[in-house]
Amino acid sequence: MPGKRYDQRVLMLVEVRGEQRDWDEAERAFEQQGWPVVTSFARGEGASLGVLRGDASARLYSVEVRFFGARNRRTEQAAAWRVQRLARAAKLEMYARRSELMDRDREQLTGWRAHTVAHRPRQAPVPRPLTLTGRLRRAAVVACARFTERRGWHDIGMVVTGTASEARRLSRMDLPGGSAPEAVIDVRPSYGSERRHIVTRREEDHHRRTSRVVAWTLAMTFCAVVARQQSGVRTWVWVGAAAMCFLWGARLAHGMFAAGGRVGSLLMWGATASFLLAVAFGADMGNERGWTPAQMLSVFAVTATAGGIWLLVRQWTWGEWLAWAAPLVFALVVSCVVASGSVLHALYADSLDLTPDDLDVPAIWQAASAVKLLSLLSFTLFVPAVWGIAKHVHAPFVSPIERLGVPLYVVTQAAVLVVCGVWALDSAGNAVKALRTAAVQKAELPSYFGVEPEWMCVEPTVPAAKLSSRGGILSPERPYVSFGEAGGTVSLWDEPAGKALQMPVEQVRLVPAVDGRARCTYSYATLSKAD
Repeated sequence: MPGKRYDQRVLMLVEVRGEQRDWDEAERAFEQQGWPVVTSFARGEGASLGVLRGDASARLYSVEVRFFGARNRRTEQAAAWRVQRLARAAKLEMYARRSELMDRDREQLTGWRAHTVAHRPRQAPVPRPLTLTGRLRRAAVVACARFTERRGWHDIGMVVTGTASEARRLSRMDLPGGSAPEAVIDVRPSYGSERRHIVTRREEDHHRRTSRVVAWTLAMTFCAVVARQQSGVRTWVWVGAAAMCFLWGARLAHGMFAAGGRVGSLLMWGATASFLLAVAFGADMGNERGWTPAQMLSVFAVTATAGGIWLLVRQWTWGEWLAWAAPLVFALVVSCVVASGSVLHALYADSLDLTPDDLDVPAIWQAASAVKLLSLLSFTLFVPAVWGIAKHVHAPFVSPIERLGVPLYVVTQAAVLVVCGVWALDSAGNAVKALRTAAVQKAELPSYFGVEPEWMCVEPTVPAAKLSSRGGILSPERPYVSFGEAGGTVSLWDEPAGKALQMPVEQVRLVPAVDGRARCTYSYATLSKAD
C-alpha cells in the first residue's frame, strides 16, 4: 500500500487452508493491510518440498508483514500476533508458520563537500631548497589555504557520501544528465575532520545504544540523588545501585562505535554524567540545594507520559487526525476548560453550604482553577501512555490477540479517573479545612483561587425583626468570615455554628476587622436608640 508507514518488516511464511476463494480472500486481506506477497506455492511444493507434507487444500504465502514498534526479542512474535488477528478478522484458517526479521538498517556514510583547489600553492616541477623565510611564507600560505577550505569558502555546492577515496571519485564522476564536473576539485568532510580509525554503527543500532546510555545515565543520577537523601545502610545500598548504573552506562558508551573512538566516547559520556551529577547536587531548587527524588520522578513521569502518548498516536495517519481525531480532541479540551472553570469552586462552595454564584469569582481565577483541575486530570493520560509504550515494545498483555487487554485498560483507566476525582475533592476539601482552622484560631484567612475571605464586622441597617437572614441569627458583636457580596446577597461563615449565614446586602453594612479576635462595637440596642 503506497505511503503506509511502519517501523519493522518481518518475512512471514503463512499457511492458508481452504479453497480457491479462501486463498483469494487471504490475498485481498494481505493487500488491505499493506503486506506485500513475495511468492506463494502449494504446501509440499516449491520451498516447502521435502519440508512439509503435501496438502492440496493448503497454500503457503511468503508475506512481508509491516507494523509499528520497537526491534527486540519479541518483534518476530509480534508479527505472528498480527497474522493471527488478521485470521480472526477475515474468518480464515490461517497459520503463521515462520517469522524472520528483515534487517534493513542503514549505514551512516560520511558526508563530504566538493571544493576547488585553485587557491592551493602550486608545487614546483623541480623541488628546490628554500630559505627559512621562504619556508615560513609557504607554511603560512598552506595554513591559510587549509583554513579557508575548512570554512567552506571554496565549496562548489556538491555533496557526496562515502569514504575519502570514494568521495573524490564521485565528485569527479560525469553524472548522466548533470553538468560536467571540474577535473581539479577535491573534497572535505562536511563536519570536523575525517577520522578513518572510527567505524560508526548503523543508524538504528546507534539510536538504540544512545537511548540505553541516556537511560542508564539518568538512572545513575536518580540513585545518587536518593542516596544523598538517605542515611545509614540505605545510603550505601543506593550508592551501590548508582555505581552499577554507572558501570553499565560506561560499558554501553564504550561500545558506541563498531571500531575506534572508544576513549573519546567514554570521555564524552563521563563529562555528561559528571555534569548531570553536578546539576543534580548543586542546582538551586527553592530553599534546598539540588534536586529531590520527587522532582526527578515528576520529570520522568511527565517525559514518559509525553513519550507514551506520542508512541500511541504516531500510528494514526494525517487523514485520521484531520477527519476525526483533531476535532474530537479540540472539542474535548474546550468543553473541559469551560466546564471545569467552576468545578473546584463548586466543590469549595458546597463544603461551606454555599453555591458558586455566592462567591462571585473573577473569570481569570476560574481559568486558573480550570488549569489546576486539568493538571489533576492529566494523570489520566498516564494509562494510555503506558499502553502506548507497552504496544511499542510488544508486551504480551497488549498483543492484538489478547482478549483481556481492552477490559484491563478500561478498568485501569476507570480506577485512575476515580483517584483523580478524589484528588480534586481533596483540593477543595483541604482548602475548606484550612479556612475553618484559621476561623477557629481567629487568624488570617487563606484564599482559594480568587476566593478572598475576610474578617468583617456586620452592622445591620434595619431592626432585628426586619433582618432577612438565612441560616441563623446575626450577632453583630463579633466578626464573621465574609465572602463578599454577590447577586445582592452577603455570604458569611459562622464558625461557632458551623454553617453559612446569608442576608440581603441592603440590610447590612460590612466593616473590615483586624482579625477574628477583634470586638465589634455595634449592637441592635444602638440601632434601636438611633431609631
